[in-house]
Amino acid sequence: MTTTLPTADDLRTRAEAAARACGVDLASREGEMEGRSPVNGGVVSGLSWNTAADVREMVDAAHEAYLRWRVVPAPVRGALVRRWAELLAEHKADLATLVSIEAGKVTSEALGEVQEMIDICEFAVGLSRQLYGRTMPSERPGHRLMETWQPLGVVGVISAFNFPVAVWSWNTAVALVCGDPVVWKPSERTPLCALAADALLQRAIADTGHPAALSQVLLGAHDVGRALVADPGVALLSATGSTGMGRAVGPLVAERFGRSLLELGGNNAAVVAPSADLDLATRGIVFAAAGTAGQRCTTMRRVIAHSSVVDEVVERVAAAYRALPVGDPMADGTLVGPLLDGRSYEAFVAAIEAATAAGGEVVAGGERELVEESGDAYYVRPVVIRMPRQAQVMHAETFAPILYVLSYEDLHEAIALNNAVPQGLSSSIFTQDQAEAEIFCGPEGSDCGIVNVNIGTSGAEIGGAFGGEKETGGGRESGSDAWRAYMRGITTTVNYSGELPLAQGVRFEI
Repeated sequence: MTTTLPTADDLRTRAEAAARACGVDLASREGEMEGRSPVNGGVVSGLSWNTAADVREMVDAAHEAYLRWRVVPAPVRGALVRRWAELLAEHKADLATLVSIEAGKVTSEALGEVQEMIDICEFAVGLSRQLYGRTMPSERPGHRLMETWQPLGVVGVISAFNFPVAVWSWNTAVALVCGDPVVWKPSERTPLCALAADALLQRAIADTGHPAALSQVLLGAHDVGRALVADPGVALLSATGSTGMGRAVGPLVAERFGRSLLELGGNNAAVVAPSADLDLATRGIVFAAAGTAGQRCTTMRRVIAHSSVVDEVVERVAAAYRALPVGDPMADGTLVGPLLDGRSYEAFVAAIEAATAAGGEVVAGGERELVEESGDAYYVRPVVIRMPRQAQVMHAETFAPILYVLSYEDLHEAIALNNAVPQGLSSSIFTQDQAEAEIFCGPEGSDCGIVNVNIGTSGAEIGGAFGGEKETGGGRESGSDAWRAYMRGITTTVNYSGELPLAQGVRFEI
């Protein structure tokens, strides 16, 4: 495939056109903060950023909107989200263009990210009629005991560059139907994605006649994010990023007795059993390990293959890696786009060096691609490293396409290797043995929040709750009953008896 990359002027023109199509007033946001594209390293935006002092004003405005929004019936709130989904579908290609330009995702993945936004909106619309509580029997005659869920308050969202719009939408669609406004601090690497996504939501808000402050965007650096984390007006802080970021965010929110929802690092493994369909396993491994240039929290970073099949697994994956089309993410046929920047490339190289120093053997990949053409952009060939044993480098999450391969002899050893890392996000097993699958998914199996059978570690659907354990943070977003994080539960006892009996037979006569 061609190694010709688009020029910075071309990318900037395309980015500005896509942003304007979504409704962004670029003139009003013009400023000196440059945004660069990982596609070629060139400048694609010049925007004004917010300061930490703006946070208080936005949170106050969101709270005022909350006082009105919380009494709007949930199905009416759902109508706003339905309109948002319509606008996302109408501008799917525009928003996907921005995702490719600012995050470096290949076109199909960028389109898939916007489709994920549409999907979570559809889920939230249905949810708006299903915010169920419970009725429990009271031990006192003439009493009714029940549990209901009420809006929580302002939700702060901090998102990462690798899913510049989808993760915000997971939080926002659900928060809105639950009765909560959202203040969003996106990655400073993807500001146009954020402005465009919010512009579409603002159009939906205007079309349905609700307060504009239900959705606000803070462009800025770490000081802005820290101010949002520390603001006492933020009832729930949902943050996606590294484990290190979570260690800073969690205590700040806890100190003010706020709620936090943390989606942090992943270090995900697939077990390949003797009975595995190796054609299926190879396809699942290659997408999960090399997709998004290894820059997903659910990226597969380890393969734990049975000794009877490990050689063939390595051979198959290495052959696929050598043939992967690496290059311009918006060109037809590309499967692997760029790393985010030079620091990501340095981490990639350092991890490979650490793995080989620990006895690892590079089987395929590891080279920088398009060196002459890419300039300040960083394209690499995904690497497969055969490891003789567990090594410390495998315990760290390197946000790059590095796949370590280990072997095992029995399933319990494989499970122990899977669980040996401090993170606990996603895992999978490839097996045709039902008993092995059940053990891996059971209480003595994988300790991750996501446990898959015969699929890779990435590519989760919005219908299931998303999140992980241990240093992944313990948060749950998106589907299932993750909505409860955005609401406050209350227990109510209604006495219609005309008497005042006490629980547990307590007597207090006056």
